[in-house]
Amino acid sequence: MGRYAVGFLEVQGYSVALAAADKACKAANITVHGMDCNNPPDENNAVIPVMVQVKFTGPISDVRIALEVAYETACEHVTPNEVMIRCIPSSSSELHALLPIGKVKRK
Repeated sequence: MGRYAVGFLEVQGYSVALAAADKACKAANITVHGMDCNNPPDENNAVIPVMVQVKFTGPISDVRIALEVAYETACEHVTPNEVMIRCIPSSSSELHALLPIGKVKRK
């Protein structure tokens, strides 16, 4: 794999993450490498007690577009403080090997 950007979306709720990832994939040339679930920081008071991280790669311009679209879509369902996006513009191949690793496993 060449030097691609890596994008991360973290959001409260699995269905919100799926909706945001779907729109991101339709808006840009990205590849989703995995979704992972964690407990939110204040899980006892959380309305939705799951934090979902979506990990994807693509050309930097596409990853930035995907992150914008994912953020806007997620904010239609939850408040902006329950959504986080991050981009690593020129990631290393060692990082790409870690993308599929997480608590959620495919069957």
